[in-house]
Amino acid sequence: MDYKLPAILAASASSIFIILLLIFTIFLCRRRHAIQNHPRRDQSHHQRSTPNSSTALNPAVSSESTSFDPSIRERSMSELSLATNNFSSDLIVGDGSFGLVYRAKLSDGLVVAVKKLDRDALQGLREFTAEMETLGSLRHPNVVRILGYCISGPDRVLIYEFLEKGSLDDWLHEKTVNASYALPWATRLSIAYDVAKGLAYLHGLPKPIIHRDIKYSNVLLDSDFAAQIADFGLARSIDASRSHVSTQVAGTMGYMPPEYWEGNTAATVKTDVYSFGVLMLEMATQKRPNWTVVVDGKEVGLAQWAVMLEGKNRYNEMVESSFVGEKGVDEYFGIASLCIKESSKERPTMSQVVKLLEEVLVSE
Repeated sequence: MDYKLPAILAASASSIFIILLLIFTIFLCRRRHAIQNHPRRDQSHHQRSTPNSSTALNPAVSSESTSFDPSIRERSMSELSLATNNFSSDLIVGDGSFGLVYRAKLSDGLVVAVKKLDRDALQGLREFTAEMETLGSLRHPNVVRILGYCISGPDRVLIYEFLEKGSLDDWLHEKTVNASYALPWATRLSIAYDVAKGLAYLHGLPKPIIHRDIKYSNVLLDSDFAAQIADFGLARSIDASRSHVSTQVAGTMGYMPPEYWEGNTAATVKTDVYSFGVLMLEMATQKRPNWTVVVDGKEVGLAQWAVMLEGKNRYNEMVESSFVGEKGVDEYFGIASLCIKESSKERPTMSQVVKLLEEVLVSE
């Protein structure tokens, strides 16, 4: 009798445990069924299984393109990969800020320039947004047009009209590219006039746009050597009621205004005016702005050289030797010198520069 009691108690405990386990299992199954049939679960599952889109997978991508001009066409990555032979190095025509530029022929036969931004650079994503939201809405013969874009996972691609003569840099400094042809003085004067008109347009918009990176490689040339301003990745727009936009220092060494080095990093339209003046000097002298020259026993930069010669009737010492004696050289240097004034308040507006260059062109 004594030995049967423990056995009975053990059997009862086991039965109770099994019953409790069954009840708990049934409870879990019912709860899981309820969760799977909850309305929110259905909606979420539907969104994830929606076919055919990277935007459906990432709401941020969908919202990213909502502010873009609807007339700008979105292209697929598969089409762009085919058009560039999988972004072949043989089709590279330039190295833009934060990405390489390729020549491509799209499925509709259109030849374009395709810039694939560096997927690892946060600045590249910022440039994509900046270009789409500023350049996308601009229409001017001296501002490059953006024709399309592509958003595919981490990749961002910009599509521009293709200008077959390449950049001004190719014609000023890349001797191996165009060794048999040097830009005549009249063509250089015309290019300066085109860039000035493009900047005057940007600065004259209801919300003025400051390019912030005017330089030789951001000026593109079409088949007739008409110039267009490109690369708006660093551009900023400002309210017409304000004179500047607070920002970090941006631009390229040699083209940045002196106020940057004095700690004043506010970007104004006069920032572009200074860079344009340096560009004018570069076209006339065939010298890069960050190179130094020795003048009167002193080593100076390009802009400082022009300042030293201002008002001394010595610009023939600066101009490229083949242009000595050309009409309008002194007037040209005079305009450039106004643009590079140390005080931004003393620099002319780009609209004034356009008028001054028109006077030089008329006298040609």
